[in-house]
Amino acid sequence: MKESLSIAEFDGKKYKIRLVDSDSDNKAVITHYLHNVENGVAKYYEKDAKEYIADFLNYKYGEEQPKTVKETAIQELLFEVNNVPFPTPKNYTFKFIDLFAGIGGFRMAMQNLGGKCVYTSEWDEQAQKTYRANYGEIPFGDITKERNKAYIPDDFDVLCAGFPCQAFSIAGKRGGFEDTRGTLFFDVAEIIKRKKPKAIFLENVKGLRNHNGGKTLATILNVLRNDLGYFVPEPQIINAKDFGVPQNRERIFIVGFRKDLKIEEFKYPKPLDADVSFEKVKEENVVPTKYYLSTQYLQTLKNHKARHESKGNGFGYNIIPDSGIANAIVVGGMGRERNLVYDDRIIDFTPTTKIKGEVNREGIRKMTPREWARLQGFPDSFIIPVADASAYKQFGNSVAVPAIQATAEKILETAKIKHHAKRK
Repeated sequence: MKESLSIAEFDGKKYKIRLVDSDSDNKAVITHYLHNVENGVAKYYEKDAKEYIADFLNYKYGEEQPKTVKETAIQELLFEVNNVPFPTPKNYTFKFIDLFAGIGGFRMAMQNLGGKCVYTSEWDEQAQKTYRANYGEIPFGDITKERNKAYIPDDFDVLCAGFPCQAFSIAGKRGGFEDTRGTLFFDVAEIIKRKKPKAIFLENVKGLRNHNGGKTLATILNVLRNDLGYFVPEPQIINAKDFGVPQNRERIFIVGFRKDLKIEEFKYPKPLDADVSFEKVKEENVVPTKYYLSTQYLQTLKNHKARHESKGNGFGYNIIPDSGIANAIVVGGMGRERNLVYDDRIIDFTPTTKIKGEVNREGIRKMTPREWARLQGFPDSFIIPVADASAYKQFGNSVAVPAIQATAEKILETAKIKHHAKRK
């Protein structure tokens, strides 16, 4: 067995343990087991988890390692998964699973409401790092693999999934369960079919409504309502700015309830009467010079915008005033270029990265990853353990926590699932 990046490394008086094995799904089994050692969910992970832990210890000590080392190792591992910024609520009242989890926006919202995550899946390795740093758990990888599906426990209350949008091959067909094969929605539907949670909560881009001429959404609703037997009210476009964060981010929310619950009506949350503006999430201190645009890059953006304006197009960079609301933060350069800000507090114009030209004197900079985190409703205690490029991608792909939490609270109320009321 080959030594690799560890789940945990512990220094004691007589030993050091470095966990091994390059298969992150094995590490997912271990952390999921450790998160559930005090409840019945552990049984879904226990056999394999104990085998993997034994393998790790045998690699270091051989078959003769002292029993005290094994016991101490387990205790240290338990400390590792629980000593995190956002542990499971001790008095949790419901269980959920987190599919296509990203960096845990759904998990943040559901834990705030008193939920316990009993399974999570996210294939991106950089996102897994961020997830582990904040929740003490490594997500399972590719959810299309039966091996990973097989670990999903029974008897959880809510299935959460921010699944990617894909077109289905449904030309001339009714667009049922079988027609979604080969898409990631099929895997979500298959899990719903097997586990039959009380409620489901799906999130996607606004464009899903018209994706593939509206056929994609029609197929999703048909599968959920007719094939899987869930009450699914009409999906709704929810804007993050209506729930306390200064970001104009519209996303489609799809909720559903198992029909035996006899739910016939669902009301999405009403917008908060909250005053939101970028200044409330802006960095309090002077930010590093690396976030300021170079003169040459800024001129390129100005030229690009001027060309499009001359053609009557509205493309190009945007500068968000302190009193304004950010555009949707999205993956890619335009996500940052449409969310530039003025910040004239800079005092050192010495470039800290390789740039063409010099640092601009107009005080124009990109938002920082922490500002993006705040725009998505993540608290400042949320750890960002990855490089900026990965951080922008992760926050750009994330759900907006406050909008998810407000809707989740309505779901729990409607399904009569006990929870902690957190919405102000």
